[in-house]
Amino acid sequence: MARRKLVYEGKAKILYEGPEPGTLVQYFKDDATAFNAEKKDIVEGKGVLNNRLSEFFMTGLNTLGIPTHFIKSLNMREQLIRAVEIVPLEVIVRNYAAGTMSKRLGIEEGTALPRPIVEFCLKDDSLGDPLVSEEHIIAFNWASQQDLDDMLALALRVNDFLSGVMYGVGIRVADFKIEIGRVYEGDYQRLIIADEISPDSCRLWDLKTGEKFDKDVFRRDLGSLTDAYAEVARRLGVLPENPVPIGKPTLIN
Repeated sequence: MARRKLVYEGKAKILYEGPEPGTLVQYFKDDATAFNAEKKDIVEGKGVLNNRLSEFFMTGLNTLGIPTHFIKSLNMREQLIRAVEIVPLEVIVRNYAAGTMSKRLGIEEGTALPRPIVEFCLKDDSLGDPLVSEEHIIAFNWASQQDLDDMLALALRVNDFLSGVMYGVGIRVADFKIEIGRVYEGDYQRLIIADEISPDSCRLWDLKTGEKFDKDVFRRDLGSLTDAYAEVARRLGVLPENPVPIGKPTLIN
């Protein structure tokens, strides 16, 4: 088998050169990290679940006309995606107070916000992905005002989709993070959803019990991360009721 060209390796995913120009293969790892990678572990099956769940959400967005980088699934851990120029910002949509918002503003976790609040963080692990304002973004040319308007519109559309889908299976979307990429078609630039949408990038709470089905299970040592993600997949019909146990991957590159 020909060795694939590695393009980028992050904390949870690896990108390889794709089979066609302008494409990449995105591989989902079993690595779990928290607190800017200060806490690390290998969680068997996490990559498979995140791959399948991200495929589910990205496909749904594409169907609704909300553009994403997702092209198709390749196997249990990989998907073919469109290569994009990532905007160096994390876009966070919050429906309920949690995490850093609760700490920064002293708002009790679980408090419903009066409306969805969109925040921007600079993508820089060495700085801890700091919160930045629109003034910072425009002043330092990380994105234009038009980009910001488009990113806000995309983020709120994703929120409507995610919140509706998850509410239908008894799960509340407290908040989520997305990344956005630029694609160029001639002289025309378009912004699309990139990276992933999975329990790694969302806070998902059971509507009745408040049980967490997201990476806070790992952050706070609340139980099995695989079981939490598998419950989300089961409710969405992404996995069968009695799936075959997911073992460790053999990475071939």
